[in-house]
Amino acid sequence: MLQDIPTPILRESRGCVLETERLTLRKPTLADVKAIAHLANDRRIAENTRRLPHPYLSEHAVEFVRATAGGGGETVFLIENSSAPIGMVGINWREVDAPELGYWLGVEHWGQGFGTEAARAVIDYFFEEFDDDYLFSGARVANPSSRNILEKCGFQWTGVELHRFEALGSSTPVDCFRLSRSVWSSLKSWGSSMRRRGTYSP
Repeated sequence: MLQDIPTPILRESRGCVLETERLTLRKPTLADVKAIAHLANDRRIAENTRRLPHPYLSEHAVEFVRATAGGGGETVFLIENSSAPIGMVGINWREVDAPELGYWLGVEHWGQGFGTEAARAVIDYFFEEFDDDYLFSGARVANPSSRNILEKCGFQWTGVELHRFEALGSSTPVDCFRLSRSVWSSLKSWGSSMRRRGTYSP
């Protein structure tokens, strides 16, 4: 989903916690490595997430958390439900003019609306904190659940592209989507998330 690539502009989520009706979104720490590795080590997740390897080991989680701690090219949140990690969501700034929303949930947490709830919180954060007019995302053509999340959040389909998926070792068709600031503004009735400032302490 997310990759540590520096950009000219510091895009930072440190000290920011987003809260929704059921979820808390916060920066991951090394204390979360075991939970992240457990959740991500499922081929069904890796096959639908471009940059997740499979198998996903603790070493991968350590590398990921350390990369996010330095800021760089991504804004990342660990998703918690009832204080238990259930997945990740964030924005990849790999393309300066095309910030991309990405997310994944542990398989046992699929089908409960958590993906949409977490995505909306990060979308609100993005448009409220940054000046960009567009947010982009994508979903495998073979992954209708992810497409449904994007459509519920107001994303509009822009076409199909081939993207390489690390776990597949090949490229596969991806539905591409774009959300404009104007569409987001018209949809804000979905309810805003709350935001706490300050340093997170596990």
